[in-house]
Amino acid sequence: METKAKLQRLKKTVYTLLKIPLLFLVLYIFVCSLDILSSAFQLAGGKVAGEIFQENAILSNPVAGLVVGILVTLLVQSSSTSTSIIVSLVSSGLLDVQSAIPIIMGSNIGTSVTNTIVALMQAGDREDFERAFAGATVHDCFNWLSVLVLLPLEAVSGVLRHLSQTAINTLQLSGGEDAPELLKVLTEPLTKLVIQLDKSVLTAVATGDQIERNKSLVKHWCKLSTVKENETSWGAQNFSEQTYKCIHLFVDCSLSDLAIGLILLACSLLVLCSCLILLVKLLNSLLKGQVANAINKVINTDFPFPFTWVAGYLAVIVGAGMTFLVQSSSVFTSAITPLIGIGVISIERAYPLTLGSNLGTTTTALLAALASPGNKLAAATQVALCHFFFNLLGILLWYPIPATRLPIRMACALGKCTARYRWFAVLYLLLCFLLFPSVVFALSMAGWKEICKEEKSKGEPQGNHPAAMVQKLQGTAATSPQARPAAMYARADPAMDPETRDLGHITPQAKTQQSQGAQASASSDQE
Repeated sequence: METKAKLQRLKKTVYTLLKIPLLFLVLYIFVCSLDILSSAFQLAGGKVAGEIFQENAILSNPVAGLVVGILVTLLVQSSSTSTSIIVSLVSSGLLDVQSAIPIIMGSNIGTSVTNTIVALMQAGDREDFERAFAGATVHDCFNWLSVLVLLPLEAVSGVLRHLSQTAINTLQLSGGEDAPELLKVLTEPLTKLVIQLDKSVLTAVATGDQIERNKSLVKHWCKLSTVKENETSWGAQNFSEQTYKCIHLFVDCSLSDLAIGLILLACSLLVLCSCLILLVKLLNSLLKGQVANAINKVINTDFPFPFTWVAGYLAVIVGAGMTFLVQSSSVFTSAITPLIGIGVISIERAYPLTLGSNLGTTTTALLAALASPGNKLAAATQVALCHFFFNLLGILLWYPIPATRLPIRMACALGKCTARYRWFAVLYLLLCFLLFPSVVFALSMAGWKEICKEEKSKGEPQGNHPAAMVQKLQGTAATSPQARPAAMYARADPAMDPETRDLGHITPQAKTQQSQGAQASASSDQE
């Protein structure tokens, strides 16, 4: 009996030990599927996103810019991609920083949809679903509340623009090294075998390059930098670039970008859902009983009074650091969503982790901006700093004082509603990220067009207004064959000098000169 009990304990220990590497393997495939999902969205709607950015007249409207940021980030499923397009537009002079700020706010909202979709995978158990959905939507609530306060404030005072400009003027900026890609080093060996994208095409479409517009986003030729063996007389080595055919599944595929994107979208969603189900089951089996209690105590316990507030700020730092390491807020928040669902992380602790994640993703963008060339450095850094200050001001608004932590209460209410009516989760996604932004965009554009018409009508005299009649006469005179330069009018007749003519009225000086000329001509006739 004792030997059987020992064997059972040994088997249980071996199974538990085997589950740990399996957990990491499933987590790795989960992260890779998120990367491929992003590529799929870019293939399916990337060029549409780039074309949206071309409408600079639309982007001058702050509300329209916000919605464009949401929709574009939904299409490409990556705030870093949409932010990089914004940076390239600003640095090329096609978009000013003032118009870019609302788009950055929109990209912050758009990136939070991924973990909300992840929460839907836990709809099987009501309690788990309530916790998971609340943990996911706390990110949405924070972003929406921050936008509702900071977007009007920015439109009125330009606080983010002035803060970022002051920071740039204070800092002695110089180009840095490339931003670290710690997660890419791990995921690229697998994702590169599936699909490789030429993201420069997206930027070219956004900047209006008609040649790049017809190119495919699928990368067919890869560049390899090599160092030539022969050295020059002054000791410098010559670099050369060699191209070779890329190695991935769709390199020789004749399908369109949309078709490839849809195929990858279906496959990546299938893999994503499977990995999530396995992750939840493995976590439930590993983190139960005494292990779950121990982790709960470590993660969710506060420091003793009067330092209870320190734990929350430590969670913000941990969230920022983890997001900096994985270089994606979507990956980090999606990874902690199942943990929130099974009750390992409480929503009160998940909230500061999410806020830290928001800060961490802006730090990565800031490092990427510092790696820009010298002529693009200031504009790229200012856009990245606007993103950073937006999240920092949002944290100052909705975290330090417990009474102002409205996102937690809002998310808990949404979690209870979705646990009772599961269809509400899908309705929430459609309303919050698609229908509501689209309606606001349409209404804001209608109002913006009317404002533009009013400004034009104020700026340009119309109808029988005297100024309009003079402008018509001036236009007729300029286009007639008898039109003369202004200098000739000045010499021949001062009354017709454009500088002395004022809406058809003759100045006193011109009248005097005109009368003197008339008297001289009359005396010559008499002679």
